[in-house]
Amino acid sequence: MRLLLIEDERTLCDAVARRLRRLGYSVDLAYDGEQALQLLEVECYDLVLLDLNLPKLDGMSVLRTLRQTDRETRVLILSARSGTADKVDGLDAGANDYLSKPFALAELEARIRSLTQRQFIQPDVCLSFGTLRFDTRSRIAAVNGQDVSLTKKESGILEYLLLNRGRPVSQEELIDHVWDNSVDGFSNAIRVHISALRKKLRAAMGYDPIHNRIGEGYLLGGPEE
Repeated sequence: MRLLLIEDERTLCDAVARRLRRLGYSVDLAYDGEQALQLLEVECYDLVLLDLNLPKLDGMSVLRTLRQTDRETRVLILSARSGTADKVDGLDAGANDYLSKPFALAELEARIRSLTQRQFIQPDVCLSFGTLRFDTRSRIAAVNGQDVSLTKKESGILEYLLLNRGRPVSQEELIDHVWDNSVDGFSNAIRVHISALRKKLRAAMGYDPIHNRIGEGYLLGGPEE
């Protein structure tokens, strides 16, 4: 999952980003409203975490501008404004959820899980394919009950393929949803991670469940396909 965290308090911003990255999320950072809109124009995010008190352009203006062209991207407001009127204004402007500061990181993580699972219409915490299971909370993959050790990027790739079962996922789409904006789309990084993931799954499942459809992308499939 790829997130955009928009927060001008750098200490808080960096702390939240570190925590989310440890959980397997890819996180881009913006410290003011203008920078946030620039990123939103060129990048695709599964969720935006938006502070309201921002320099250059306030968070409500960022939200309203985003909603003029994008009604789909989930937005979670993080704000010290805890009044009912502020929450109503934020939700009416197009936010999907509102979390008042100060907040516990555990609650933030739960809100993120709820919003991203709703986005992909995925009610179950555990995703499955044949004998393969992936727990989206613990970030643990297992085959026939035996854990498969995966890196954060490998887990992110597997989760996204499981969420999009039945259709090919392009390399560009994986960049958008699993990597942050530091990756070079022409680099070999994605192919290296996918190759490593396929090797591990092949060893655990007895076959390679990931197929590469030329010109289309990567697709989960059975040994007979």
